[in-house]
Amino acid sequence: MQIRDTAAGYGLPTRAVHWIMAVAIIGMYVLGLWMVELNYYSPYYQSAPNLHRSVGILLLILLTVRLGWRLANAHPADDELSPIERWGAKIVHWGFYPLLFALMVSGYLMSTADGRPIEVFDWFSVPAIIEDKGMEKTAGEIHETLANITMIVVLLHAVAALKHHFFDCTRILTRMWSGPEKN
Repeated sequence: MQIRDTAAGYGLPTRAVHWIMAVAIIGMYVLGLWMVELNYYSPYYQSAPNLHRSVGILLLILLTVRLGWRLANAHPADDELSPIERWGAKIVHWGFYPLLFALMVSGYLMSTADGRPIEVFDWFSVPAIIEDKGMEKTAGEIHETLANITMIVVLLHAVAALKHHFFDCTRILTRMWSGPEKN
């Protein structure tokens, strides 16, 4: 079992975090769409946003760890890609970090605008840094826009991976699923 990323492929930590974050981010988007439609009398009116905020904070921590791991590891070779595909992949992969960071920070600002901390599954609290009740609406609009942009980029990323796998017959998708080829 390979731990570190190499030119031959991704190690287990990278692959695990990639798929955990992929499933969680898509799940958070669906949860967000559902929870904004809840009314005050719904039994999930409090619990859905609390779950969304808690998972969002954990994703922010995981995103930070993932960026550190990415900077400390080699990157698999992209010889199978054309120069334009390499450029596009680099833009999308590195673009995910600031996009997701901004998405999560806007959610944090929206949630803490009233000065209350975010309780993360009753494990720990993340205090409010800025208290500004007017900020909730603006941060919410930014959060929604960034969530929609994130889903568009996720879709493009998935379509590109499937194209590389099924049409180009490369190992681009396989190495993120099962790691480097066994010799």
